[in-house]
Amino acid sequence: MKIIFIRHGLTSGNLEKRYIGRTDEPLCAEGVKRLKSVLVPACGRVYSSPMKRCLQTAAILFPDKTIEVINDLRECDFGDFENKTAGEMSEDKAYRAWVGANCETPIPNGENVTAFKARVCASFLSAGLSGTTAFILHGGCVMAILERFAAPKRGFYEWHINNGEFILCDYENGVITCS
Repeated sequence: MKIIFIRHGLTSGNLEKRYIGRTDEPLCAEGVKRLKSVLVPACGRVYSSPMKRCLQTAAILFPDKTIEVINDLRECDFGDFENKTAGEMSEDKAYRAWVGANCETPIPNGENVTAFKARVCASFLSAGLSGTTAFILHGGCVMAILERFAAPKRGFYEWHINNGEFILCDYENGVITCS
């Protein structure tokens, strides 16, 4: 079966390079404009994060489809880093320590990265997969799923895709292969 992983369109926070996890911001005008030129393959089912930016992306790309929301496909809660840029936190010791640990240590007042990845992967497995299925997600969610299930194995950050881009994959026997 085929799976299409789509990262939501641009938001103002993305343009400003902010950590946008639990912040429920909509797409910006540029994000809407760019999505209108994206051609994704046809699919049977469409799953989405509950966040506005994902739901708007789904509505633009699949206007005739029913969008099925999976609450646990939301982005990581960045806690104290939420809605801030790396530049704004350049002197923050906790932020520097987190980045120095490849962003794998607990986020102050945020979500544990290991728990985030487990939540997202469990949610992916809970979806009804058949035929071609699309997932409109956040960058971290796409990377978490592919890091765990894709073959050959690649690191989390190696699966990064830009806003409004997609990856078409095959899924068979619990293994994802991407073209």
